[in-house]
Amino acid sequence: MTGYAYKISSKENITVSVEIKSYNSRFLDLSIYMAPWLSPLESWIREYLSSRFARGKVEVGIRVKEEGAAVSFSVNKNAALEYKKAIGALAKTLGTNEEPGLGLILGLEGVFEVETERDPERYRPYIEPVLVSAADQAEAEREREGAHTKENIITHVSVLEESVKEISSYVPEMEAYIKENLRVRFKELLGNGVDESRILAETAVLLMKYTISEELSRLDSHLSEFRLEMTKDASPGKKLDFLSQEINREINTIGSKTPMLEVSRLVVDMKNALENIREQLRNVE
Repeated sequence: MTGYAYKISSKENITVSVEIKSYNSRFLDLSIYMAPWLSPLESWIREYLSSRFARGKVEVGIRVKEEGAAVSFSVNKNAALEYKKAIGALAKTLGTNEEPGLGLILGLEGVFEVETERDPERYRPYIEPVLVSAADQAEAEREREGAHTKENIITHVSVLEESVKEISSYVPEMEAYIKENLRVRFKELLGNGVDESRILAETAVLLMKYTISEELSRLDSHLSEFRLEMTKDASPGKKLDFLSQEINREINTIGSKTPMLEVSRLVVDMKNALENIREQLRNVE
């Protein structure tokens, strides 16, 4: 589910800000952005976020700013000398006597180094409450979106349930159609010398092959389980994905078996409703 949170807190001389962005994804994909010196805390941060978010692409940015932090400076003399030699050689090639200034050399990469002397663990108590607060805000947004998504999904589930009822009402008519169609074909081939027992036997075979009663029963069961899963499970996404696949299989089977235009139309409506459900399930944990 999509969500956004930004929290910032200043305590003593340390300011911590946490930004969380969440996007739809079938699996949990965590990306954590922070200063390299905080990397020893990444496993703890990742473990905490994994406990809060089950699915989604989650991007987390953490910034720590400390006033008066102890720093150390150093100059890489070898790098400075190599830069001076290279610039001197270039000047000779170009036919000039210009010497590189100190300011130019100090500004080149790797010559002047600044290091902040920090122990990452010392900043954990400052980061943790801000991270928790941001996760709470992002989760609240995801829950609000989830409520809307749930309402939308239930609407389409109702369409499927109504279609199952309508199709079930056509089952006797479908069976009568199969019987009559078979009888007509026998008469076309054999005329009046039709063996009634043969018609009954062939009808039984065709009804076993083309009846959709079992598919409708399983479909009704899957839809009931779907509704139940949405209410009892806090993170039903994976189970609902599986049930959607089973529902789709039953709908396709019904569509392949039916000889009636009315039922075929209802199958199309069911496929559209299910496609909408599967699209929305990308937003569900």
